[in-house]
Amino acid sequence: MHLYSYHPLLLAALLIGISLPSEAAQVIGLETPNSFVGDPSGKEYFISNINGEREARDNNGFITKLSPDGKVINLKFIQGGVAEITLHAPKGLALVGPILYVADLDQLKGFDTTTGKLLVTVPFSSLSRSQVSLTDVTASQTGILYVSDQTANSIYRITPSDNYRTDLLIHDERLAGPAGLAVHPRTSNLIAVSWDKGKILEITPEGQLTELEANGFFTSRFQNLSGVDFDQWENMYVSDLTKGKIWRMTRDRRFQVIAEYLPAPADIAIDRKNNLILVPYHYDHAAEMNGLETPSSAKSKGEKRTLADYGFIPPPPKSSPEGPKK
Repeated sequence: MHLYSYHPLLLAALLIGISLPSEAAQVIGLETPNSFVGDPSGKEYFISNINGEREARDNNGFITKLSPDGKVINLKFIQGGVAEITLHAPKGLALVGPILYVADLDQLKGFDTTTGKLLVTVPFSSLSRSQVSLTDVTASQTGILYVSDQTANSIYRITPSDNYRTDLLIHDERLAGPAGLAVHPRTSNLIAVSWDKGKILEITPEGQLTELEANGFFTSRFQNLSGVDFDQWENMYVSDLTKGKIWRMTRDRRFQVIAEYLPAPADIAIDRKNNLILVPYHYDHAAEMNGLETPSSAKSKGEKRTLADYGFIPPPPKSSPEGPKK
């Protein structure tokens, strides 16, 4: 028994530099969790469980539903092989209104977040000459969906308002196994992280690609990047599953390790409303919700931090400006 496998919450808390309030939550009893997302209101959370091999068509994958405080409401809220649902190896998740989208091998599926009923199935097998391996899904502010195909070095664009029309946004070897996806909250450009070569890439809505960050000839900061998301201050967070690290890239392009020695952090997400990071531990069959530190630029040097800076309590009300002194 070692600390890193059995107490990831404690370890991450120590490295991020936060205290451990009761609102921080750890979820156990999962089966190869891959993606962990929350709705924008912060009222419910979902975790995808591959439950076996990543490419196996075994119809035993499932989705776990959590309460606002991170308690398991239903471990197998949506389950392959039950109620005529087929779910093999669910990976990436995205929430758009009442629909939870799930990337499952060569199909994107949409489920009702209240009932778990299957609402839509979008096939991808005809869009690629090679085997399709959907890895992540994300949504833009206008409801456009993007799905990464790690095996085919491709990213697809889906338009739900147009009968889920599916187009190839980009196919490029420079994607190097695109895994996690996120839409930049300000520019609306797509951000993808590379599993094969540890790169961070930016793709415009027209499919133009730019490398934001890549390992250098003499340095190897990243190994196998899995997840990416943004906080409310537009800081970017990426998870390196193999190196067990979570990095933060600030808006001025500075990198900071906010947690390390983690047991395979997979497709992370940020709950911007509550300022929480959601981390699934792929091989440890667990996940956690933890508070994020408010960037130092958001507070004056003399101002003390409180639990509100970590998303666990509401911020204090702003005082009314004083009128001119008489």
